[in-house]
Amino acid sequence: MPIFFSPEVITPEYQVLNVIDAKNKGVGNVAFLFAEKKLYVYGILEEEEVGADFRDLVTPYIKGLAKAKPGLDILACLYVGCKKIKLNDEEEDS
Repeated sequence: MPIFFSPEVITPEYQVLNVIDAKNKGVGNVAFLFAEKKLYVYGILEEEEVGADFRDLVTPYIKGLAKAKPGLDILACLYVGCKKIKLNDEEEDS
């Protein structure tokens, strides 16, 4: 099932994006907070079956934001269901 970002609020300091499925149903959200040389990312997805799609959607978005501010430290906390996921190729935490 494909998922997409739907902007809720976007300012220079932060972004809040809803995560929706193809039927326009909300399945989660993700927030990006810019603080000097840091980017804080917090996201939660309710539907576990689209966890890989969530990671595939968030990762290039963060990379794009990082290109706009070179030297940015990225601190991410992302969850699918009750499981924390990592953005790199490491296995998911239990």
